[in-house]
Amino acid sequence: MAGKGNTVSRVTEIITPYAKELGLEIWDVRFAKEGTDWYLRIFIDKDGGVSIDDCVDLTHAITKPLDEADPISQSYTLEVSSPGVERELTSDAHFEKYIGANVMMRLIRPINNVRDFAGKLEDYADGEITLELKDGEKLKVNKKETSFVKLDDFDIKDFEKEMN
Repeated sequence: MAGKGNTVSRVTEIITPYAKELGLEIWDVRFAKEGTDWYLRIFIDKDGGVSIDDCVDLTHAITKPLDEADPISQSYTLEVSSPGVERELTSDAHFEKYIGANVMMRLIRPINNVRDFAGKLEDYADGEITLELKDGEKLKVNKKETSFVKLDDFDIKDFEKEMN
């Protein structure tokens, strides 16, 4: 299979029906090399949070289909886990879901010698992130200009209750 993007897309396509059957959402899929080893990392989520049993159940459900489809030519380690409390926002749906949440953002290139910002995710549209900083100032950046955007350390359940 050519290219990491194609690998991630193909893996996502294979595993999504199994995740849905278990009541899980695929949060993110990453295929990365660390040192000499390759890792296929699948991050899952669900209302109420993810348990170890959810990770184990999905691992068991997808191992055979992944082996049969063989979307990855080299050997790799499969890891299934929760995205965690400080989950990284990577897709448009993530940003849209967490408008109003506190986030931490690191820029690729600094603005006025500052790369790290924290504040409330005020808006997200067409790849543009609007962050309300602690001093009330608004910062608008394109998602492509960020190294990462993560939820700030807070209780996701409380935020999701407020949103419902």
